[in-house]
Amino acid sequence: MSYSTQMEAAKKGLLTPQMHDVLRDEIITPETLLERVAKGTIAIPANKNHTNLRGIGVGEGLRTKVNVNLGVSEDACDRELELEKVRLSLEYKTDAIMDLSTFGDTRAFRRDLVDMSPVMLGTVPMYDAVARLGKDIGKMSVDELFEVVRIHCEDGIDFLTIHAGLTKVAAERVDKNPRLTHIVSRGGSILYRWMRETGNENPFYEHYDRLLDICREFDVTLSLGDGLRPGSLKDATDAPQIQELIFLGELTKRAWERDVQVMIEGPGHVPMQEIASNMQIEKKLCHGAPFYVLGPIVTDVAPGYDHITSAIGGAIAASSGADFLCYVTPAEHLRLPDLNDVKEGLIATRIAAHAGDIAKGIPKAMDWDNKMSGFRGKLDWMGMFDTCMDPKKAREYRASSMPQDGEVCTMCGDLCPIKSVKEEPATV
Repeated sequence: MSYSTQMEAAKKGLLTPQMHDVLRDEIITPETLLERVAKGTIAIPANKNHTNLRGIGVGEGLRTKVNVNLGVSEDACDRELELEKVRLSLEYKTDAIMDLSTFGDTRAFRRDLVDMSPVMLGTVPMYDAVARLGKDIGKMSVDELFEVVRIHCEDGIDFLTIHAGLTKVAAERVDKNPRLTHIVSRGGSILYRWMRETGNENPFYEHYDRLLDICREFDVTLSLGDGLRPGSLKDATDAPQIQELIFLGELTKRAWERDVQVMIEGPGHVPMQEIASNMQIEKKLCHGAPFYVLGPIVTDVAPGYDHITSAIGGAIAASSGADFLCYVTPAEHLRLPDLNDVKEGLIATRIAAHAGDIAKGIPKAMDWDNKMSGFRGKLDWMGMFDTCMDPKKAREYRASSMPQDGEVCTMCGDLCPIKSVKEEPATV
């Protein structure tokens, strides 16, 4: 029995090779996986042209996944450095990589990325439209924009961020509800300018069926972008954000009718007390579609440390139902991240995702922690290093300050409580 997309296969009761990958990685039955992919609450982004892909599931009952953003810009165009970031991200176990390149030979870089990456890959075609067509945004034709989308699909990209919900009506909400930071989404701002300069409706909303045709042809997942996500705590959960989310919910159902998988992108900058409600609103308005969040950042005053502000928000978001976390690095709001920024951002986000999995009861999520604690309880340093999230950093820290007694560490030394209770009491 043939199928065009993962969702169509699931509706027919067929387990695809990518679904078998998910079953090996997750604790879920084949029947449950088929049911949730068919319903849309689990997505398995898997472009037919990404031949070395290892299928990864995002959504209900699965581990919270983590994404790394990278790519060149006009002011920082070092292609080899970005490829090194890819290798580093794979080494430190990212689940996904998004190429956000906006300058140079973006297609050559994208093809190299597809060839070397077994994890799912995403892009924002509107960024590439600027790179390919120039910066005179108002002169981009609808056909040219859709041609860029098709090129990305042909190249093997598994999920596309498309800001299809940023309609004229949604844009009016921004104009009528003043924000501190207006529009902070690059893709959203490009479409906003395009609509203002042409006077036309968002082409990805007006011609949404055309977009679905392309996605269905290549089995590409739509990551419906939040062009009106808040860029400050004050703007969080405001009318423009919610208006766009309502449109995204309607577009989700239309995609599912065509067997095209969907993820929903979310904020952004959100105060901690509003994170759980944001997750609930998305799940309600978008019918349980997997939710992919940037951070969220929980305070606006810590540039240089936004991997921490986002990890706090990401842990709360994951525990409240977010399925996919986009990393934020220490360089956020400041510059393009370097290799160390990428590593720090990825590890911080993996910590947030894992903490969220424990909180929401993902089966056996805490087994990893129990294994680590078992080695700590025996002062088994090699076991601890082999088990921890970043073995290299842990080894370097211990080696930088070795105690006289190699069994303990220099924090407690002779007063190590674990060693003390292991030792026989002195004879009186």
